[in-house]
Amino acid sequence: MKPAPFDFIRAATLAEALDALAQAGEDGRVLAGGQSFVPMLNMRLARPSVLIDIMGVADLRGLEVAKGALRIGAGVRQVELARWADLTARLPLLAAAVPYIGHVQTRSRGTVCGSLAHADPSAELPLALIALEGEIHLRTKKAHRTVAAREFFLGMMATALRPGEMIEAVSFPLRRAGQGFGFREVARRHGDYAVVACAAVAGPQGIRLAVGGVGDVPTLRELPDPASGDLDEALNDFAWSLDAREDLHATPRYRRQLVRRLGRDAIEEALRCRS
Repeated sequence: MKPAPFDFIRAATLAEALDALAQAGEDGRVLAGGQSFVPMLNMRLARPSVLIDIMGVADLRGLEVAKGALRIGAGVRQVELARWADLTARLPLLAAAVPYIGHVQTRSRGTVCGSLAHADPSAELPLALIALEGEIHLRTKKAHRTVAAREFFLGMMATALRPGEMIEAVSFPLRRAGQGFGFREVARRHGDYAVVACAAVAGPQGIRLAVGGVGDVPTLRELPDPASGDLDEALNDFAWSLDAREDLHATPRYRRQLVRRLGRDAIEEALRCRS
């Protein structure tokens, strides 16, 4: 299929992109890497009247460490994040998750913020952002605001973005002393979206586990230390509290079983790596 007709604007500056988005309102959409959005255009699942390409905006192509977090601009491709020299040392959870995002070919074109805007509940980047309690920086022509990851994802491919608003950047908190991280995923094939994925963060204040691929949004839960003997019961309660979906890939029961198994493995890895 071919997409429905639309006007195309290749923005050269952030101001130009925001001005075009403000004029388009609800009928405008931003295009970055396009690895998820272009297929939706072709299948006419998305029908914008105006498409604004931001990949020529230099101000959106930066990777910057600031205020204890890595700030990633909306034009940064996933492969650029993967090649960041300090990724393993300073963001080990992302270092573990990035190789599971699609394939080399899609990571070379897809953007970090584009994946977050797409908001697939099985995608790795929204899961990691929620586990790390990161933030998304949103911008309009007249204002900007910052939204916590937990508040940004509202449902399957639904976010807190408002008409005329775009993601300017995202901030992933960097590793702090005493933290460890674990990541586990099951998919039908490497590069497919996860049937279930678990991201764990273990720190001095306790353990938190984020689960993706089960419900309509990634879900975060604080859990007890395994030494207390209550972890299996807590994981079971967590699994059954999730509104697990059924599709061609898995039943709700299978997904809940994976939450128990993968969740424990991810937590144990996080505890081993805590330093």
